Amino acid sequence: MTTDISVTVKPADEKNQALINAEIFKSLDKKGISFKKEDVTSVFIKKSIDARHGQIKILLRYKVYIGEKPNGDGEFLPVWKKADGKHKVVIVGSGPAGLYAAFRLLEEGIKPILVERGSCTDERKGDITNLEEEGKLNAQSNFCFGEGGAGTFSDGKLYTRSNKRGDIGKIYRIFVEFGAPERIMTDAHPHIGTDRLPSIISGMRKKIIELGGEFYFDTLCTDLITESSIVSQAGNPNESDNQSSSQKLTVKGIRTKNLKTGLESQLLADAVILATGHSAVDIYKILAKISPASLEAKTFAVGVRVEHPRSLIDAIQFHGKPMPEAAEYRLTTQVDGRGVYSFCMCPGGYIVPCATAENQIVINGMSGSGRNSQWSDAAIVVERRPEDIPEEFIEKAKEDGCPALAGLYWRTWLEEETFRHGKGQFAPAQKLTDFLSNKDSTSLPQTSYKPGVVPSRLDSWLPKEISSRLEQAFRDFDKNMHGFISEEAILIASETRTSTPVRITRNKETLECEGIENLYPAGEGSGYSGGIGSSAMDGEKVASRISEKLGIRSEELGVRS
Repeated sequence: MTTDISVTVKPADEKNQALINAEIFKSLDKKGISFKKEDVTSVFIKKSIDARHGQIKILLRYKVYIGEKPNGDGEFLPVWKKADGKHKVVIVGSGPAGLYAAFRLLEEGIKPILVERGSCTDERKGDITNLEEEGKLNAQSNFCFGEGGAGTFSDGKLYTRSNKRGDIGKIYRIFVEFGAPERIMTDAHPHIGTDRLPSIISGMRKKIIELGGEFYFDTLCTDLITESSIVSQAGNPNESDNQSSSQKLTVKGIRTKNLKTGLESQLLADAVILATGHSAVDIYKILAKISPASLEAKTFAVGVRVEHPRSLIDAIQFHGKPMPEAAEYRLTTQVDGRGVYSFCMCPGGYIVPCATAENQIVINGMSGSGRNSQWSDAAIVVERRPEDIPEEFIEKAKEDGCPALAGLYWRTWLEEETFRHGKGQFAPAQKLTDFLSNKDSTSLPQTSYKPGVVPSRLDSWLPKEISSRLEQAFRDFDKNMHGFISEEAILIASETRTSTPVRITRNKETLECEGIENLYPAGEGSGYSGGIGSSAMDGEKVASRISEKLGIRSEELGVRS
């Protein structure tokens, strides 16, 4: 038999296996399970830290086997087959949704063709260095666009609450296969780190190519190739003349443009997966032109990023007690009917520039694998619903024939407004205490944001419905984390890419775009997932539906060690 057991120990006893085993035996006794010590095998599952109530505790979770051996389910990978080229799927975007869709297709021998507007990781590193150190933006290859997607150079957090969407353990195992640390299989909040992810992503690409997949970097998807047909729909069977018809669109492939050579081409395939991420505005505009009803407005969130000295956050969370790890926090409140919460908290991390157009300032946070910088930061964002969008943007979207784009237009406006209050990629910033006091910052704390910051009255130019809610939220947060409001805390604007304001509608069963057959939205850009883990699972799920539609089903999904 098996049972799950949690053991709570002090930090100093985390590696004391004799003590841990004794606690496991006590728990078995309490559960009324009879056993012999030599017949008990425990497998470590998860670790988390509880720093509440002024006392730090380490929580360790085990799966305990009594009278049987571990089955090894978590130690194996799927079998990937060499693609024979009989069936092809174009995947637009090489982020987690795109990469994991490709691996899932290869389980069935289907050829994935990945089209990525940005550069491969090695070249992308140079583009990012130019952006951070010289303020030179490559609009197609940056923190958001390029091999591996937005997560490659901005953190690599894997934590997700979307475990019901798929096998998150499988996602982690594949990462480990290509060089991620084993601890991601057991950490409560697994994290790879931006210093490790590029080589892991490169390894994934090489494997996909080895198995017959293709990659096209620096290649923009400029349009969808669709075929239109008329579908007759019978009405009341008792009324023979009651017939109606509708237009049916089917995607046949995509049109592309190589951004280095200017060469235009097309790629035909059995299906197209859109795994383009939350920043590919042009993809939404392509869909709005072809099938505006395929898009719908959704809730998103915007705000600022707050940065403290890591030592301050550690002291608050660990109550002044030394710990080897940087402290995390998660904060949430409600202000005037809208949620305000921390997002993408980066312990021992950095703030980075994530614009994708010359006249924007967009920021995000990331951490290296060691999470050992002198700062800790997090986005503090305000929920924004479709009905909150100002009328001028709603009218513009209607004029353009797609009302669902209103939130996207407003987000772009805010990013451009932030640019107007900055200087190049120098971002507008204000002390947290000055923001709350509605006054200028005569000096700013040191920050990890490499391009640099300029003093700005964020409280005066951020939309009032955002700034007023942020003000109240910071006061609420300080009640839970006393000391959060500090002279050493800095606010930097603007954090706008927490998720997309637009969802590409898709059928719940087939996962195809509601308006275009054989088109499969996936990942963050589709509006159905957020973050690396959930996007990867979504990519797998979409690829599974494609293989089913093509009539390809594994007789038995084998495993390999």
